[in-house]
Amino acid sequence: MPQSDFSGLIGIDLGTTFSCMARLSKDGTPVTIPNREGDRITPSVLLIEDDLVIIGKEAKRSECLAPEKTAVCVKRDMGLDQYGHSLGGRAFRPEVLSAFILKRLKNDAENRIGPVTHAVITVPAYFDDTRRKATQDAGKIAGLNVIDIINEPTAAALAYAFDQHVRRHAESNSLAGELPKKETTVLVYDLGGGTFDVSLVRMSPDKFETLATDGDVRLGGRDWDQRLVDYAAEQFIAAHGSDPREDPESLAFLYQAAEQAKHALSVRPATKIMVLHAATRMSVEITRELFEELTSSLLTRTEMTTDLVVESAGLTWKDVDRVLLVGGMTRSPPVREMLRRLSGKEPDASLSADEVVAHGAAIHGGMLLARQRAGDFPDAPPRWANFQTVDVNSHSLGVAVRTSSGYANSILIPKNTQLPVTKSKVYQTSSANQKQVRVRILEGEAVEAEACVQIGELLIRNLPPNLPPRSPIEVQVSYGTDGRISVVGRDLTSGKLVESVIVREGGLTENELGQEAQRIVGLEVG
Repeated sequence: MPQSDFSGLIGIDLGTTFSCMARLSKDGTPVTIPNREGDRITPSVLLIEDDLVIIGKEAKRSECLAPEKTAVCVKRDMGLDQYGHSLGGRAFRPEVLSAFILKRLKNDAENRIGPVTHAVITVPAYFDDTRRKATQDAGKIAGLNVIDIINEPTAAALAYAFDQHVRRHAESNSLAGELPKKETTVLVYDLGGGTFDVSLVRMSPDKFETLATDGDVRLGGRDWDQRLVDYAAEQFIAAHGSDPREDPESLAFLYQAAEQAKHALSVRPATKIMVLHAATRMSVEITRELFEELTSSLLTRTEMTTDLVVESAGLTWKDVDRVLLVGGMTRSPPVREMLRRLSGKEPDASLSADEVVAHGAAIHGGMLLARQRAGDFPDAPPRWANFQTVDVNSHSLGVAVRTSSGYANSILIPKNTQLPVTKSKVYQTSSANQKQVRVRILEGEAVEAEACVQIGELLIRNLPPNLPPRSPIEVQVSYGTDGRISVVGRDLTSGKLVESVIVREGGLTENELGQEAQRIVGLEVG
């Protein structure tokens, strides 16, 4: 039954393995929105059969029966031209599959609490511009008015701060009145199903300031599952001479068994994985010690990244006041023990690892709409309008420049620069009467251009006639608060802004976005 106090704003944690959505209550408190089954999280799994798209729990149950029609871990492929395999004989872009998930969440929210007019979607802090655009595009295809995207660790820190101080000051009715009275430095360790982020955030009564961030968009609980899958498969091969990983149905069943075993080992010292393949059943015993041995290198990767973030911020662990846990994998005892040893502090797991990011997204949306004004969003406490959230870029931004040995990465905006930021650099034309300049836009830390990610090319066109060689052309690049990038060019000889167009690597054009939005309307999403 739709609720009359719903403002129309939802925050969405579009996760690799599970997704969650939240809204703000009348007093501005974030509340999880249950899906149509009454569950607080929805599996990010899709089953596509003809014109029917099934999402969530039923799709996850069908994974073992129809793996060729099922999509899992779509978020890992965001930014690519196609999802990893065809579904029912059809190729899909990852942002289109993500749009199906978002459409299902939107429908569930509207059926329960009323029309959704605004949305904030979270992304891993380590997502590059291509992946961020793909996420925004997924929202557009799903029919959502995406007012912003926010980094997941930043959203989680907002939710933790809100919860902590609401509990301390139950009478308070504004977020700004509930935040710390002095600066607090927290480390957000976010290890989810498919991605890993770690961020240092400094919190004060009127500002959230991200100091440094790092991560890995292809490291998460799925990789822990993979180690169990490989171990169980090798045991089966040794006993029966056949590899269950070579059969899609056997592999899908094995992944589900591995995921269940991983969860069991968080509370039990040992469990078993059942392997079903080639009309043969085999039970493989897994102890907690064996599991920790199989996955130790994965945990070490997160430890090294976490330590590096503290160092890159110019801090020591003594400067860190709290360690916040986000993501389902942080329930693992080895993860918590590693963080205790590294930080010397007890990690804070007081909020649901599955819901905290969506809660923070809803809070962030409340701040944005409060600034736009209360007429559109009467629920927002007025002081939210003055609260600041300052993020940083997770990747350096530069351009490819020619050198004697090839192309190098000329960094204009270094990693961990506070956003928004704009920087410029002057380049030169190479020949007389040049009509346009081509600039390759790079993200990455490597010295060599080819070792970085080329997010697109800037074409500075319609230069003035009769320009002499080596005429100065200014390229100005900007990082927005949402981590998105824009670039413009200027002819310094005339002083005029010249036409500049970013030709992005992959991605959908506005026309293609419209076509995909129409395509999703023609499919039943359940």
